[in-house]
Amino acid sequence: MRFGFVLSEIGQGLRRNVSMVVSIILVTFLSLTFVGTAGLLQAQIGQMKNYWYDRAQVAIYLCTETSPGDACPQGEASADVKSTVEASLKDEALAAFVDKFYFEDHQAAFDKFQEQFAGNSVAKYVKAEQLNETFWVKVKDPEKSAVIVESFTGVAGVEEVRDQRSYLDQIFNILNAASIAAVGIASIMLASSVLLISTTIRLSAFSRRREIGIMRLVGASNFYIQLPFILEGVVAATVGSLLAGGAVIAIVQFFVQGYLATSMPLTSFVGLEDALLLAPGLLLAGVVLAAIASGFAIRRYLKI
Repeated sequence: MRFGFVLSEIGQGLRRNVSMVVSIILVTFLSLTFVGTAGLLQAQIGQMKNYWYDRAQVAIYLCTETSPGDACPQGEASADVKSTVEASLKDEALAAFVDKFYFEDHQAAFDKFQEQFAGNSVAKYVKAEQLNETFWVKVKDPEKSAVIVESFTGVAGVEEVRDQRSYLDQIFNILNAASIAAVGIASIMLASSVLLISTTIRLSAFSRRREIGIMRLVGASNFYIQLPFILEGVVAATVGSLLAGGAVIAIVQFFVQGYLATSMPLTSFVGLEDALLLAPGLLLAGVVLAAIASGFAIRRYLKI
């Protein structure tokens, strides 16, 4: 096989369809960038789950004077209630599940509230007595936090038992929805890229139908005739895939690590190594899709 001839055919085909080739590059770039972003978002969700679930606590909110009557008919939790809850947490039955715990009284809860809502007008109207005294419990295995919730739910003097993971689940559900939306958009754009590649290859083959006929007459194999067309699509998609990989790396380097990681230092974010692992996959996906689309187009629309 004369590789020089194949390369010249590829160059000729790319020059004849410059606008279509540029379109393939742009659509491939945008679609694979969405795919890469969705992949990074899933990796980020996984890291955040591992990070925050390990730090999530179970809050045992004690009754206050302003608690609902159906949950706290006896009013403010007494010292005996606090002693009972503390003793239960130290009891052998729960010791296997509890890593550590601490008690937050009205004043400590008020100070935290004032710090969190500093500058907000609502902070002026809240009194310390209105805020729940709370036992904050860190569980050894976050997956077994339900044991603590069930143990203190309905106990006299306890208004509510809340696993903080329920708040985290809501956040992660939103992030998962965003990730699914990104994958959906990327899928549509990938389909557009495949159609563009097929159309470009068909136009390129049609404009060179005479050369194809001559090649058939001299006994060229089907593979030898198809190869330049397939490589045209692969070359264009490869450029778009490389740009997508570079964009994903830039997003992680300059936005995630350069901005988010410094703005929120207590959160674990994806790193450059994650982007570098993802980039080859994007390149492979672009090349494979282009090869399949090009091969399908040339086989279907040319009688070779």
